Order: sequence, then C-alpha cells, then structure tokens
Amino acid sequence: MDVTGPTRFPAGTSQIPQQRGERLRDTAVRYAEERHWDVLSGAWLEAVDGVERCSCGTADCPAPGAHPTGRDWVNQATGSAVVIRRMWARTPRAAILLPTGRTFDALDVPESAGCLALARMERRQVELGPVTCTPGRRMLFFVLPGAAAKVPDLVRNLGWPPNSIDLTARGEGDYVVAPPTRVGVRGPIQWARRPTAANRWLPDAEELVSALAYACGRERR
Repeated sequence: MDVTGPTRFPAGTSQIPQQRGERLRDTAVRYAEERHWDVLSGAWLEAVDGVERCSCGTADCPAPGAHPTGRDWVNQATGSAVVIRRMWARTPRAAILLPTGRTFDALDVPESAGCLALARMERRQVELGPVTCTPGRRMLFFVLPGAAAKVPDLVRNLGWPPNSIDLTARGEGDYVVAPPTRVGVRGPIQWARRPTAANRWLPDAEELVSALAYACGRERR
C-alpha cells in the first residue's frame, strides 16, 4: 500500500506527487491538465492573533481552510488552467477542491476499514484508482461517476442494510478536498495511492464495494 510520504514512491511514478514545498496553484493546474479533473479554490487558513483560523470567519468551522466559499461553488469549478491560475492568484493559500459526479465519484470509508480493504485488494491485484487519506481518519477511493446512485443497492445485495455500515459515496453536488490542502491544525490531505499513468482509468464502484463493505462491516462488529 502506498503510505503517503515522498521517500516511499519510486521515481517517476507520478506527474502529480509533490505534496510539500509546492504551490497549491501549480498542483491544481496539474490536476486539471494531467487528470482532466475540474478544480475549485476553496477557503484558506489565515493567522488571527497568532492562531490559524478559517477564512470563512466561523470560530468553530468544522473544516477550517478546506471547504467551498460560496453557494454557487458547483458552477465555479473549472478545468481551465487559465481560470485556475486566476483563482489562486486571488487566494494563493486556498484549498484545492475537486467536485465529484463529473469525472469521478468517491467511496468514503473510515481509515481503519479503508486500510484493511486496500491491503486485501492489492493482494488480489484489483485495479484501483487514486485514494486519499484525510486527517479526520477517512479514506476516499476514486471510482467512475455514477457510484453514488449504485452503492446503496450494491451494499444491500451484499446483505448489509445501507445505513448499517459506514460506507458512503460522494457524487453529483459534492466534492473532495485534494492534497496537499491542510485542514486547520489537523494536518494535510494525503495520497494513500497517488494519481499515476497506471491508474488513469478508474474502476467501477462495483469492483470495490465488496471489499470495502466487508471491511466496514468487520469494523462495525
């Protein structure tokens, strides 16, 4: 399993891997140019009386520096490198947000279940897409669009009531926070499996749900 860290990846495995010491703008541009993902700039962290606060001004913001800044954010996401550079020219510390339901959906599970499922799928040589880890101890598996509509029935067909396990899909109208965005003092979003040429073609949700549901069910027990 790719545990994020610059020393753990073979040289040349990705065009997008640098998470530290690299400007958010350049990373956002590469997501658009190399993966054809739409991108949106979000909130950012700013120092207030020596303490980092979310730019939204909410003292108890649940995702400081890592959420959209307006209600119309869905329509502001873009795949244009020119527009992306303008976004980060205005707010260079802005979070990188990737809308789901367009070029990918994301299966969202607890980190412990995600690690278990990821190890099992790697042993079985299941074709996987990129996977992120959040400082909130979640893992998100990138899959083909349409997963959000399929997952409840897929989980039910495996014998689990959909609400009984902690497995959800993020689809149209939702987003994921992309590396190397930092979520307040909790730390950065990181890649468990980085975007590479080898995982450009995403799996269908059906290929991953069995392993993820099993892992989530085991954690529930």
